[in-house]
Amino acid sequence: MGVINSRFRGKRRDGPTLPPGQYLTTDFPVLATGATPRVVTDRWSLSVTTPDGQGHRWTWPEFMALPQQKIVVDIHCVTRWSKLGTSWTGVSIDTLLDAAGADVASVSHVMAHAYGGYTTNVPLADLVGGKAMIAHTFDGKPLHPEHGGPARLLVPHLYFWKSAKWVNELHLLTQDEPGFWEANGYHMYGDPWQEQRYA
Repeated sequence: MGVINSRFRGKRRDGPTLPPGQYLTTDFPVLATGATPRVVTDRWSLSVTTPDGQGHRWTWPEFMALPQQKIVVDIHCVTRWSKLGTSWTGVSIDTLLDAAGADVASVSHVMAHAYGGYTTNVPLADLVGGKAMIAHTFDGKPLHPEHGGPARLLVPHLYFWKSAKWVNELHLLTQDEPGFWEANGYHMYGDPWQEQRYA
């Protein structure tokens, strides 16, 4: 198939539709705001923190012992590339919240925190119901540090900046707050089908 330009809005010959303004890539471009954190798994941890500061923390072995899920999804970057049929393995956010015993009755949003200081906000509704995971494997191989390894948030139905690399905390919130890119002019939600790139 030939190159699809940035104005492509129709259907590919084999069926799937790209979000408006996106082009198809078979590569996996690497984009980051700074140096790539090199986090070894024996020092890695992940926490779920409630609005009142209570939390549950997993080490790498504890995280890997949780029920694992494999999914195949399309991903879309705000810089206009889309990659179709990507394969991931990880732990669903539903599983993490359940394992943490988190009471989410008053929770509306989650702030994902990452090694290196990056943050991004996501509505809780966009993380539960099988919509998101903490992924550690891409295409059958451990996630490379340049792509967020050892583990990243994966929210495939939103622009990929919402899928925070090198994630180490999910902080549950009672109201929305901007993360790093959101505070710097990006859209608070980031739906690729609505082209919600910027505020």
